[in-house]
Amino acid sequence: MQASRLRKTSFTINSILIESLPSWEVANGHKLTLQCLVDISTTSETRPQHLVQFYKDDVLVYNVSSQEHTESYVIPQARVFHSGKYKCTVILNNKEKTTEEYQVKVNGVTQPEITLDRKEVTEGGFVIVNCSVQEEKPPIIFKIEKVELDTKSFLVKKRREKTSNENFVLMEFPIEEQDHLLVFRCQAGVLSGSKVADSEFVRSEHVTVHESFSTPKFQIEPDGMIIEGDQLHIRCIVQVTHLVREFPEIIIQKDKAIVATSKQGSEAVYSVMAMVEYSGHYTCKVESNRISKASSIMVNITELFPKPKLEFSSSRLDQGEMLDLSCSVSGVSVANFTIQKKETVLSQYQNFSKIAEERDSGLYSCTAGIGKVVKSSGLVPIQVCEMLSKPRIFRDATSEIIKGQAVGISCQSANGTAPITYHLTKANNNFQTLKMDSNDPATFTDKPARDEEYQCVADNCHSHPEVRSEILRVKVIAPVDEVTISILSSNEVQSGSEMVLRCSVKEGTGPITFQFYKEKEDRPFHQVIINDTQAFWFNKQTSKEQEGQYYCTASNRASVMRTSPRSSTLTVRVFLAPWKKGLIAVVVIGVVIAALIVAAKCYFLRKAKAKQKPVEMSRPAAPLLNSNNEKVSEPSMEANSHYGYDEVPGNDAVKPINQNKDPQNMDVEYTEVEVSSLEPHQALGTRATETVYSEIRKVDPNFMENRYSRTEGSLDGT
Repeated sequence: MQASRLRKTSFTINSILIESLPSWEVANGHKLTLQCLVDISTTSETRPQHLVQFYKDDVLVYNVSSQEHTESYVIPQARVFHSGKYKCTVILNNKEKTTEEYQVKVNGVTQPEITLDRKEVTEGGFVIVNCSVQEEKPPIIFKIEKVELDTKSFLVKKRREKTSNENFVLMEFPIEEQDHLLVFRCQAGVLSGSKVADSEFVRSEHVTVHESFSTPKFQIEPDGMIIEGDQLHIRCIVQVTHLVREFPEIIIQKDKAIVATSKQGSEAVYSVMAMVEYSGHYTCKVESNRISKASSIMVNITELFPKPKLEFSSSRLDQGEMLDLSCSVSGVSVANFTIQKKETVLSQYQNFSKIAEERDSGLYSCTAGIGKVVKSSGLVPIQVCEMLSKPRIFRDATSEIIKGQAVGISCQSANGTAPITYHLTKANNNFQTLKMDSNDPATFTDKPARDEEYQCVADNCHSHPEVRSEILRVKVIAPVDEVTISILSSNEVQSGSEMVLRCSVKEGTGPITFQFYKEKEDRPFHQVIINDTQAFWFNKQTSKEQEGQYYCTASNRASVMRTSPRSSTLTVRVFLAPWKKGLIAVVVIGVVIAALIVAAKCYFLRKAKAKQKPVEMSRPAAPLLNSNNEKVSEPSMEANSHYGYDEVPGNDAVKPINQNKDPQNMDVEYTEVEVSSLEPHQALGTRATETVYSEIRKVDPNFMENRYSRTEGSLDGT
């Protein structure tokens, strides 16, 4: 049991450290040693095997398995790219421990090596420079300079920079005409952390530059003073070395104008008869590939006589006036003169005159010659103006002009010298101006809103005042606008009275077609064409049929391509006159009365028929006599009967006598009543008996309910 526990080995990593020898900062090329110190405790008699790893900027650069306390990572020659943050890690079975990071800095960059492909070169050639740093790790920034040594101090003539992903770089430098004795310098830069560490500049061997050709030189003939008329020779000479494969180009310039060139030989010549205008600054350039050399000289030529001057009577003449020209030279009385228009010679004398015509307009000059020297004057412009003809004014439209549409008004003077200025007046006010360089029509554009009067005014260089055209009158058709319908009286019209509808427009050129419509009718009930902005429809006697909604439309010639505008809707109501209402009331009342009379007549006829039936059914009784043996009249039972009941005090019984109604008299009911009445001659307690028939009539519900009662006396009808 004890032996088993001994076989189970325990361990722990106490600490781990990293050190740099000789220090954390070393010079470029020196030895650098990084040590990792590990302290491990264990129950085993032997030290356990552990793994030691070295990291630079979190990248593994070296690892080793060891049982030692110390392990080293050796860099024999430290370079800039070795700079960075280092740490080490120890791993023992499943246990791991790492040191902190420490910065290692390597100072300085290894000096580069520089080589050239040649030591001698001709102007216009190239030198290839090779700069390398084998010990450093790319990318490397190379800087190469071309330096001129033929001065008291270094003159950097060109500097180039390039980043290379290799340890070297090749750069080509052109050799220019100003280069004589050159050296090249190279510097290498290596990235160290976030900064670039640069090496010292390394210098190359000398490079000798040979001229391909010399700087050109001038030769001027004749020597000394040069006078107009002399033969002038200007030569440009250059020396070319044997190293050049082909001759350079030689160019002679006066100011910036090239006057002579040569691509063969070593010179170029400019020969001309000397004139004062040939005086000036001359330059000779020699060019080959990228090489260009130049020199300059000033040439002065003495004037033999000044330029002639052309004098004229006027630069602007009316046709028919006299044109006078004269050529003169200051200080010279004898010379050969000519007067000419462009290339045409007009006179070989000093003076020239003629009656001016329009075709005489142009540029004039004169020449004066003494010996071989001939000089010309400056150009003089002469303009001869022909008077303008009366301008014609016309418009380009043959149809009528509608308001708002554009119309072209043209003006043209068929004869007269251009340029011609046309002014278009509108209602005697200047409207527009056009300038024409020919006799073609000048067209103005306008959008007239009403009838207008136009006139053209034309003017040119002639001294005559401006000319005017005839007056052009333009008729403008205004489209119909804002149609309105109205009624001259109130919207409520009395029947039988006059009704007048008016259709009007705010604007519109006649004739205008007015159409009156009644709502929901496709065709107009009235149409009229008039030269007015309003139309009327008259109805002398208005009836109920004219009640309704009305609208109207209006159109003219400008509305042919448009929909005719219509008015809003007007509502008209027709009411009866008071006397007509009274007449109708009287007629209605008369009809009602007639109906009532007819009804009453029918009623009495029916009542008469109804009387006969109960008389026949009853027995006759003795008439009642008074003390004078006269028949006593019956008291009116109708006045005292109510709904068939007798209210007289002596009534003993009410008996219905006709329960069955006649089909023709369905609205009549009869009731038999026995009435006891006292005879005037009877004593107390004596009574007489009477039979009373009560008739109740039912009237049509449309009329008031009428009830009639009748009391019959004796059966004899009295």
